[in-house]
Amino acid sequence: MKTLGPPLSFALLALSAAASAAQDPYLWLEEIQGKEALAWVGQQNASTRQDLGRQADYPTLRRELLTILDSNDRIPSVEKIGGLYYNFWRDKDHPRGLWRRATLDEYRKAAPQWETVLDLDGLAKDEGENWVWQGADCLRPNQERCLLRLSRGGGDAAVVREFDPAAKAFVKDGFQLPEAKSEVSWQDHDSLYVMSDFGPGSLTDSGYPRVVKTWRRGQPLAQAQTVFEGRQADVAVHAARIDAQGRRYDVITRAPTFFTTETRLLVAGEWRRLDKPDHVGVDFFDNWLLLTPKQDWKIGAKTWRGGSLLAIDVEAYLAGARDFTPLFEPSATVSLAEQTSTRDSLLLTTLDNVGSRLWEWKVVAGQWQSRTVDTPNFGSISVRAVDPDRDNRYFYSFTDFLTPPTLALAEAGSDQRQTLKQQPGFFDASPYRIQQWFAASRDGTRVPYFLVSRKDVKLDGANPTLLYGYGGFEVSLTPRYNGALGKAWLDRGGVYALANIRGGGEYGPAWHEAARKHLRQNAYDDFAAIAEDLAKRGVADARHLGIKGGSNGGLLMGVMLTQRPELFNAVVCQVPLLDMRRFNRLLAGASWMDEYGNPDLPEDWAYIRRYSPYQNLKPDARYPATLFMTSTLDDRVHPGHARKMFAAMQAMGAPVQYFERTEGGHGAAANHQQEADIAAMEYAFLLRQLR
Repeated sequence: MKTLGPPLSFALLALSAAASAAQDPYLWLEEIQGKEALAWVGQQNASTRQDLGRQADYPTLRRELLTILDSNDRIPSVEKIGGLYYNFWRDKDHPRGLWRRATLDEYRKAAPQWETVLDLDGLAKDEGENWVWQGADCLRPNQERCLLRLSRGGGDAAVVREFDPAAKAFVKDGFQLPEAKSEVSWQDHDSLYVMSDFGPGSLTDSGYPRVVKTWRRGQPLAQAQTVFEGRQADVAVHAARIDAQGRRYDVITRAPTFFTTETRLLVAGEWRRLDKPDHVGVDFFDNWLLLTPKQDWKIGAKTWRGGSLLAIDVEAYLAGARDFTPLFEPSATVSLAEQTSTRDSLLLTTLDNVGSRLWEWKVVAGQWQSRTVDTPNFGSISVRAVDPDRDNRYFYSFTDFLTPPTLALAEAGSDQRQTLKQQPGFFDASPYRIQQWFAASRDGTRVPYFLVSRKDVKLDGANPTLLYGYGGFEVSLTPRYNGALGKAWLDRGGVYALANIRGGGEYGPAWHEAARKHLRQNAYDDFAAIAEDLAKRGVADARHLGIKGGSNGGLLMGVMLTQRPELFNAVVCQVPLLDMRRFNRLLAGASWMDEYGNPDLPEDWAYIRRYSPYQNLKPDARYPATLFMTSTLDDRVHPGHARKMFAAMQAMGAPVQYFERTEGGHGAAANHQQEADIAAMEYAFLLRQLR
């Protein structure tokens, strides 16, 4: 079938474009909703679906995956709103989803009787909209009003509408915001902090709000009062009223870059900028200010390591005191993963060589005291406060690659936990085992990775193996149960490896910094080292090794594809960044320059150009089979990255395939049917290439 190209009129326009544009014959594919571009997308989708859809594994894979996604055995995650427990749920009868609620006693039952609060399928039908749920923000402490975010098709941009949970209805003449990448936060029942698209000049170069306004009930949005303005070159600004154990703090955060913030606190009616380096994050617990430096922070004779958590009385800090109480200090193998608070306790989840631990801190007679919570020695723990305004209970969840999630109710100060839900396994885990190994990167750094395989795996290099990675933005990849992976991959003879490469947060900010900007190549060397280690150990040679990653992980896939194509036989590249010469000009790309650098600066482009996948394609290279997956409605990472890379490789005769979702945004498909369909194509592709 003939490949569609740009129309003559577009080609003539391209002749008069800038030199950089003229050098890119596929620039026309950046026109997201362009008629010719969408026709091209439709052609590629049809070709890919025809090929992968007829693979012998595909129909069974799709059926199995959809069964798992729609299963009533999944644990419904709940949030306490008012006196009830709310859950958003999708299944085969409700593809868009139900927002529903139950009492805690009802929730404990094997088959709770839920009360529907909002039927998103019914709402979409009634309003003729393609609504995708983006969450609810409810006014604390009584939560009698909520702000619902609804996206058309699943992008980051959403409408915001005020909702009354008691009446199970939208509030007539309530707060409403048109579709935008808005942020809203309750001040009180009758006022909001609102950050949105207020017209020309109100957004940053990254496409996020630059202006903070206070919006009163009944007031036209155009009359909302401006409180603060950031700069156009900033990433974003944000304002919120933070409820902290009965105290309230009004905070404005200006983010000059992705990893730096200025913080302003409303003190006696005036916005006062906190005296801190921009790399130091801010939170609150009762009367305590919690500070998290990302870099080493020297104060007087004392240097606090990046990744620490420091506490100090708010008033004392504002008066100039700096006598911090350290609640966490990192080590070579231990980092802080998350923090949350109940009414009286602060809960810290740490990672020790990528295994979770849990700690509790509370203030007794003005002094911080800690205790270690008894937890399993291996796996991933997550905790969420039930009602931080009123009690010390929290939801405790545990899982690993082979252990389905358990959700329990715990209380600070005790190791006792009441199991609320235990998800059954979606595959038989008994034949498998989990191992953690370390590979030596090019510079000698020990890089961990997990391996999930049969206990009797033959180390002959012939095991179909899928290696997954991300390596960016201080995001940690930890052991998680994935029923779809077990059913679709492990049960079909596959081996799974999870890479904890630099750029992530597995060992704290220093692990991230080691692969940021001009050090980016370290992440790619780490991933290649793991691939080589898998071959050396006899798990999988290049013929049987496939890789997968999305977003920043999609960039990782593109770099592996162009730098080390000999190591792999299959690549699944999802919603990727690939053209690093133009990434900062596309959608939210400008916000990521603190991660990658600015390609418009010669000194930054000098190192970016060495790995930018689109610029490093070679016509005479032999590339592994590659499947590009992206989304038309991804308003975070531009689909042009994947479109152009595929088109360029296709023209070279490389074994590439392409599929672009028309819904679902950056994170996932808009419903389970789409999600199962896409995953089935990916697994069918991998099985064909690696078995």
